Amino acid sequence: MSSPNYSLKVNRELLDPNFESYRLSLDPIPSYNVELDAAVEEVKLKDTQYTLDHVRAFGMYNYLHLDPWYPDSVFFVDCKGRVLNLTVTLDTALGKPKEVFQLSPDGGCEEPLGPSLSLTSASWAALSDGTGALYLLRTSQRGESSHLKWEPQFHQQMGEPFVILHSLTHVQEGVHSLELLLLRVQKDPQESKGSGFSVTLEWVTVAAAAAAAAQDQEKRYEVRTRRLLTGKSVPHYAALEPMGRGLMVASEKPFVCTHLDGKAVETPADRAPEVGAADPLYFWQQTAEDVTVSVRMPEGFSKDQVQFRLAGGSLSVGVQGFSPILEGALHAAVDPEASAWVVKDNKSLEVTLQKLEEGSTWPELVPGDGGGEYVVSEEQAALIHERLTYLTVDDLNANGEAEKPPCNSQELEDCDGFPEDSSSLTHFDGGTLKPTQVVNLGSHQYLFTVDADPSEMPCLCLRHDVDALVWQPRPGQTDAMWEHIATFNALGYVQASKRDKKFSTCAPDFSYAALGECLRRAFIYRQPAPVDTVLFNRKQGRQVGQVAKQQVASLDSANPVLGFRASNERLFVLTEKNLFVLKVNNN
Repeated sequence: MSSPNYSLKVNRELLDPNFESYRLSLDPIPSYNVELDAAVEEVKLKDTQYTLDHVRAFGMYNYLHLDPWYPDSVFFVDCKGRVLNLTVTLDTALGKPKEVFQLSPDGGCEEPLGPSLSLTSASWAALSDGTGALYLLRTSQRGESSHLKWEPQFHQQMGEPFVILHSLTHVQEGVHSLELLLLRVQKDPQESKGSGFSVTLEWVTVAAAAAAAAQDQEKRYEVRTRRLLTGKSVPHYAALEPMGRGLMVASEKPFVCTHLDGKAVETPADRAPEVGAADPLYFWQQTAEDVTVSVRMPEGFSKDQVQFRLAGGSLSVGVQGFSPILEGALHAAVDPEASAWVVKDNKSLEVTLQKLEEGSTWPELVPGDGGGEYVVSEEQAALIHERLTYLTVDDLNANGEAEKPPCNSQELEDCDGFPEDSSSLTHFDGGTLKPTQVVNLGSHQYLFTVDADPSEMPCLCLRHDVDALVWQPRPGQTDAMWEHIATFNALGYVQASKRDKKFSTCAPDFSYAALGECLRRAFIYRQPAPVDTVLFNRKQGRQVGQVAKQQVASLDSANPVLGFRASNERLFVLTEKNLFVLKVNNN
């Protein structure tokens, strides 16, 4: 396996350095309004659900679901517990949404969430009622019989309320299985410094029951495995790999596996109790060329008991008979041949790691491992002091290059800023649930997720400079696990300037991107297209062959937008009492 630390490789052929701007088009967008018989089931957050994670996970939830297998078919749940479907064949004759399933009355949950739906395959769906119950439903071929009632094949209480982030189905060795990813924000009694809540991702595998049990209609499917990952922030992106071989998560804080089928799994915080939990397990420092790690070892250890492994960008240090003291994927690749370790004073193990990329500065030794402490070396301190000198002198341009004016932070716009926390994109192995590849996203701000191909994992869109780049996960390609497949010029800059933006999405064929505000307005940004008339750029004195259009649609509703989805031809916008269909393309 290649190095677990990976950088996203931009396809330069998909970038347009000559892109100027979007041109506002006054061409009308045909809009159709479907009035709902009952309001959409939206659950307001309670006073106890006060954290930013609650808002991100539940307050900004997209209540509208687009069917990736059957274009222009959407689903939502109303306040009567009905799962409703609207399939568009002719825009001028939409009709009313049809009921496909009825949820059972809730059991009096104190803090319910809104119902969540995940279309698992062309004939299966997963549904949460918001109180902790999970339904697995056989939907038949939805495109051929879109109004047939769905048949429940599995119904079980799964604990505290959750939302379904992703699901898929597969058949392995003749057994039909469904993989589901559930999100919760739970009170954490061990979290005393922060908000008091932790975020959990539960990966549940439900499979067809054995032949004897299957005769009981209530036990046709059963839970096989429940895996729990815990983190400190709601993930921007989380999706399962086909066949359940792995998991990908993009988040501001790392996730680690904590429980397997209800049993606690050893985490980095549980390692090496012999050293002492109050002190760091190791100290590390770095220069431009190498990294030095001093690992505190248990008293009385010998050189022969040392367990050391450095391979594939991963480091493992420990003592024979005990769990590793330091283990995980390094921040960046090192040269194993030029790295070494030595015992110091029979108390510690000093490890020297040679950087492959000299001059780089590591923010962490092992991303997500909090067992160590960073010590600034004299060389690093001098370098930092040199870089910060201009902050303590009268001359703003202390480097002496007068032709290069200094950056004035007051001249920066709000949309030039990035989140303080640095996000990461991690691939977890399905068997061990340990990270195999980690991408430090840095300033590549997450924008949205889109299902471009239902046979593949969902794509994620990230900001790259001013552009928005769409990445398709390729879990089978360890040397190129994320492929750049599409670009929306300047969309990264544009979306950051929309202060009232609530939702972002794009068409599965990437013909346009759309931004939805909390109320009324939707912005549509089309890919550059040839123009019928002759246009000239006055500043550059050249003819313009293509123009990227921006269009604005205003909805006839004063209610907040609750759902926002795009197909290749239409944009669907859901409010409390209306479903709007905007005809964007005529394919």
